[in-house]
Amino acid sequence: MFDSVRRPWRPEALAILRISTALIYLQHGLQKLISFPVPPLPGYQLASLAGLAGVLEVVASPFLLIGLFTRAWSFLMSGLMAVAYLIGHAGKGFYPIANGGDVAVLCCFIFLYLSAAGGGAWSADGLLAARGKQKAVLPGVALSR
Repeated sequence: MFDSVRRPWRPEALAILRISTALIYLQHGLQKLISFPVPPLPGYQLASLAGLAGVLEVVASPFLLIGLFTRAWSFLMSGLMAVAYLIGHAGKGFYPIANGGDVAVLCCFIFLYLSAAGGGAWSADGLLAARGKQKAVLPGVALSR
């Protein structure tokens, strides 16, 4: 009964998940690289694995925000979050809430989902795919909406 109501909004809901995750992820990267919006934890060093993660977060986030190469970037970031959890958190206790790795686990699985589902509505990937289909249907003839 409710499935017919929810189905039309799935691409938009996926896009909202992608955009909000990218914005939050960007904050984590900026925190590591330029201490914005808040400084990183004491003892943080830019020339470290965490610093490399910060660079990847800042580079990947704009791509994810606009939805360009969403599947590839999401797969890479899912792996990064899995490694971050295993190296930085898992040794501090079994439960993610206790070892401080809950954000890493959530991001890992959100990115894994995005790598399978794609960017959803409002994504550059979707625009490129639509443009490719348009050219494939009638080469040399632009279709209007």
